Amino acid sequence: MSTAPDLSAATRVIPSFEYRRERWRNGLGWTREILRVPDSDDWQVRLSIAEIEQDAAFSSFPGIERELVLLRGEGLRLRFADGAVHTLLPPHDRLRFAGEAQVSGELVDGVTHDFNLMWRRDQVDAELLHRPLVGSMFFFAEPGTAWAIHLLAGQARFEGEPDLPALEQGDTAWLAAGARKRYALNGGGEILAIRLKSA
Repeated sequence: MSTAPDLSAATRVIPSFEYRRERWRNGLGWTREILRVPDSDDWQVRLSIAEIEQDAAFSSFPGIERELVLLRGEGLRLRFADGAVHTLLPPHDRLRFAGEAQVSGELVDGVTHDFNLMWRRDQVDAELLHRPLVGSMFFFAEPGTAWAIHLLAGQARFEGEPDLPALEQGDTAWLAAGARKRYALNGGGEILAIRLKSA
């Protein structure tokens, strides 16, 4: 099934105050959902920020790939059922793993905030890049390829795009798949840039 029509969800900037904050079912943390594409329970891409308050088992997501990036806090230890252990340490350690994996998160020293990228592996390919933003960076959206840009720190604006407001720290931009278009992001700070392609 082609995912291009779904990755063409409208280009926009999502300010952090619009993220949907929901309590976990187990009550041990919060999720602030940034975006799901398409915007339904049958999503193919989902971006969120997990606020982990206590040691907790992660939910299982069959058919999903995940990548976690530590945003805030002293660290998160991921303990897998197969015996593997990986600790995300500041400033922005990250780990990619299968959504089916049985994994529990253990706080190193207090609450953490963790960026959570999830995608359906049979429909979408995803690549997450952590980059400094100095001056201008260019992103090319095209048929079957979209970008999500999360501003970790600083300020930024898309040049020549009056319909896209400036990004403040914590905001996210979605650059839709469609006719080939170049976006110039200008500013200073740090970003997570996520390239999403139809599988």
